[in-house]
Amino acid sequence: MKLPALRAVLALAVACAALPLHAEKADRDRPVNFSADDASGVNYETRTGSLKGNVIITQGTMTVRGDRIDFKQNPDNSLTATVYGNPLSFRQKKDESDEYFEGFAQRAVYDGQKQFLELFDRALLKQGADEIRSNYISYNTSTGVATAEGRPDQPGAQAGPGARVRGMFQPHDESATGGKGAPAKGGAATPKSDAKSGTKSAPLKLTPDSTIRQ
Repeated sequence: MKLPALRAVLALAVACAALPLHAEKADRDRPVNFSADDASGVNYETRTGSLKGNVIITQGTMTVRGDRIDFKQNPDNSLTATVYGNPLSFRQKKDESDEYFEGFAQRAVYDGQKQFLELFDRALLKQGADEIRSNYISYNTSTGVATAEGRPDQPGAQAGPGARVRGMFQPHDESATGGKGAPAKGGAATPKSDAKSGTKSAPLKLTPDSTIRQ
């Protein structure tokens, strides 16, 4: 097998990862609220617009924050938006649960009609203590399927994850059901060794920009 083909096969083998995510179904039945430093680009007749500066959009349990958000309210009351930030953030409650999942990236495209979110560049998807990091992450909030693909860093990107997918799943706590081998409370997963170098690689840290405030 030629080297480029082999690389493609390996990329496919490690590209996909999944978290059990399900968005709150009732969110699209709630009003769309927004705030920004500059809302001059909003058209109230067509319910479309471009918001700039400390932008916050909420709909039910969903909260989107960014430096700039181009959006429209669809006929079914769902939201479609392209979001830019350093990083932006996306947060939504899981259906029939008190837990939330969160996404961070430099750019995001959300299609509320398809219930599909794409996170681009230095992307992070979190559910509790579990997380996936890559330069591209997408998930379908209606089916709960999330995927991550390793892509090269964008030119000029700082501390990007590179063309790799990194994830961390915390151990299951079986103590509540009396299971054996339950981890001690407060225990944390140990980073696995890198297959090539044999050295431990800690997950990339990504802290939301402090200028994006509530």
